[in-house]
Amino acid sequence: MDSTEKGRVVLLGAPLGNVGDASARLREVLATADVIAAEDTRRLARLTRDLGVTVTGRVVSYFEGNDERRTPELVDALAGGAVVAVVTDGGMPSVSDPGFRLVRAALDAGYPVTAAPGPSAVTTALALSGLPSDRFVFEGFLPRTGSHRRSRLRELTGEGRTLVFFEAPHRIAGMLADAAATFGDDRPAAVCRELTKTYEEIRRDTLAELAAWAVREEPRGEITVVVGGAPPRPAERPADEELRAAVAGREAAGSSRRDAIQAVADEYGLRKREVYALVHGQ
Repeated sequence: MDSTEKGRVVLLGAPLGNVGDASARLREVLATADVIAAEDTRRLARLTRDLGVTVTGRVVSYFEGNDERRTPELVDALAGGAVVAVVTDGGMPSVSDPGFRLVRAALDAGYPVTAAPGPSAVTTALALSGLPSDRFVFEGFLPRTGSHRRSRLRELTGEGRTLVFFEAPHRIAGMLADAAATFGDDRPAAVCRELTKTYEEIRRDTLAELAAWAVREEPRGEITVVVGGAPPRPAERPADEELRAAVAGREAAGSSRRDAIQAVADEYGLRKREVYALVHGQ
């Protein structure tokens, strides 16, 4: 390590399960970093063995239970010019995984942070779900207890974007049941289990059916849940005079009365004959 060089943090995207997804940059940084902060040092050893990579730097554990204590040590390493790589058990650090605390501390201390990007369970599950992916919200893990989980879900009832959650296998049945009760039994969803691994499973169904499946099958492994967003709410019904004015405005713009009535009815989720009756004074 050359102490005259400025240290930097490199976030490493690790394979979710299939080692073939490892990038060339991941291999390079693992082999050359001065310090590797790993969520699980045993998993790191297995990954480097599978990749045929020889680690030359110092390996330290960096997980949710010790990241507050470990972060200052890693910033000290940055001060000495070290390249500090952060790697989790799978996916990108800082996404419901260790890493954010070090990123924030490094930036606050003036050290650059970069990434060797790679797999992410969030975007992989979203793409495989068959649900709209142009706009989505990542909610991470819901609260562990049922009452707090239901409260958080209620906050999301009007969210129109697709929702993505992580969930533990022993809580998945309860989470899906609470989601069905909150969002509606018929809300479309997907449960993505063991992504890229030998026993990968993607189940696409309604929340009610998925909740029943989870009770019946007791799925195991790492789970990502994708839930369709809330359907758009019908626009609030305007006063009768506003509806008449809306029809008149469309007529003035060149629409026939018939087409204007149909368009206004569609816009506000009304029956055509209701708008027709207003316009014709019936």
